[in-house]
Amino acid sequence: MATTASGSSGYVCCRFFLQVITGRWFMMFASFLIMACAGATYLFGVYSKDIKLTLGYDQSTLNLMSTFKDLGANVGVLSGLLAEETPTWFVLLVGALMNFTGYFMIWLAVTKTIATPKVWQMCAYICIGANSQNFANTGSLVTCVKNFPQSRGMMLGLMKGFVGLSGAIFTQIYYAIYGNDSKSLILLIGWFPAAISLVFVYNIRAMKISAHPNETKVLHEYLGIATVLALLIMALTIAQKKVPFSHAAYLFSGVAVCFIMFSPFFIAVREEFYTWRNREQLTAPIRLVDEAPTLPETEMKSEIEYESMETKEASASGCSSIFKPPKRGEDFSILQALFSIDMFLVFLGTFCGLGCTLTAADNLGQIGESLGVFAGFVSEIILLKYKIPRPLIMSLVFLLASVGDLLIAFPWPGSVYLASLLLGFSFGAQQTLLFTIVSELFGLKYYATLFNCAQLSSPLGSFVLNVRIVGKLYDKEALKQLAAKGMTRSMVKELTCIGKQCYRLSFSILAATNTFGSIVILVLVLRTHKYYGGDIYKRFRDEIAENEKEMALKSAQEMQMVES
Repeated sequence: MATTASGSSGYVCCRFFLQVITGRWFMMFASFLIMACAGATYLFGVYSKDIKLTLGYDQSTLNLMSTFKDLGANVGVLSGLLAEETPTWFVLLVGALMNFTGYFMIWLAVTKTIATPKVWQMCAYICIGANSQNFANTGSLVTCVKNFPQSRGMMLGLMKGFVGLSGAIFTQIYYAIYGNDSKSLILLIGWFPAAISLVFVYNIRAMKISAHPNETKVLHEYLGIATVLALLIMALTIAQKKVPFSHAAYLFSGVAVCFIMFSPFFIAVREEFYTWRNREQLTAPIRLVDEAPTLPETEMKSEIEYESMETKEASASGCSSIFKPPKRGEDFSILQALFSIDMFLVFLGTFCGLGCTLTAADNLGQIGESLGVFAGFVSEIILLKYKIPRPLIMSLVFLLASVGDLLIAFPWPGSVYLASLLLGFSFGAQQTLLFTIVSELFGLKYYATLFNCAQLSSPLGSFVLNVRIVGKLYDKEALKQLAAKGMTRSMVKELTCIGKQCYRLSFSILAATNTFGSIVILVLVLRTHKYYGGDIYKRFRDEIAENEKEMALKSAQEMQMVES
């Protein structure tokens, strides 16, 4: 009897351990770590001087590399399409290999370990390295949304917030490990995100959604952790600029940052224990019934198979169904979503809004961007409590960004700091709201591809507005100043404009474009207000109820096998 009890106890412990490492909460913890390492592109300005000095590049060549970095970071359609056809672990593995390959080759070039690469090769390396973050985004972000569909706004806000902090997190870790050696930062960017992805490659996976009464409370705890982490990093950054830090002090700072980063692990264990205990209570009455649960389980499986077959038939109907989309919130096919009016409005609105904000935020406010985490929480509360459409919140965020643009166009003392905060917050909020709206309007089946297609509006808008408008207007104003001094363009190395008038016209245009984007999104609000006024998460609650029954029956069967 003692041996049997001991064996049963060991079996229960093993089951609980497996539940922790394969559960939703540990998956969320692992996803946040991956996202906290997915913002290496923010650090280009830190190590770009080493590339410039070591390889003898001029500023235009360095700008070319920066362009390829932005191209790789923003074109994620390939990762989305790959995620539709392969398991999540494969997407993360490909991303890890791309990240290590791209940045490791840059590090080899900068340290002169290999022969000096050609410029096009360096551009290819940084494009590959930057593109890897899309695989991390797609693997972890999409999976989290599918596993927590009723809290997707909060989830996306948290994940984009961790991405916004990732550059500052990397800086603290690199100081702790390598000291003030910016060449080694390139090596850290190469191996650290890849190692994190490889460690958790099998933990990030879609699973059956289940009810959890503390879900919102836990997400608020994560918000508290993210806020504490942001404040700590801000304090450390300020202190490190004001006071010389020894390597021991940098090491202590890095350990403090890592401790807060890994603290959600304890929340994951706690919540998995709660889930375990709750499930044991649910299966207790089932074990009292002297009936084999084969019939209900079979019925449930057949129902799930039927729904799966029905979905496959709907998606296999080909081109004839492109212009006959399902109801909002149900699973659109990729072409149905891309050819819908709603997607056109989302794309046009974010082309204006995100394009303007990215143009302004390229050199402003990473701290403000990390505060975009609050957009997910606020929009979720407003949506659930007051039934206010999420696109309306996005429209208001565009107007907020236009205020930031006007503060730069017509500056007053200290206005640039407020503008940087507004634009940084707007950029983070717009991304969070964009990803959430796409999931709500077009379903989650092809979400990996659709959110990557939707975010293409950001680099396209940035190219048109930044390169074709802001850049040319700045150069035009600088040439006027040169002419006033009796000089020509050939007499100076770089065009520099000085004064308030340099950005007045260009940022006034950005403010007007943001306002136009806000109006476009208001059209989407009118089209979707009835949908958002209903219960948009009802089908997920129904799915949770079915999954709970199935898991309770399965757990009861396993316990009966152990007891026998």
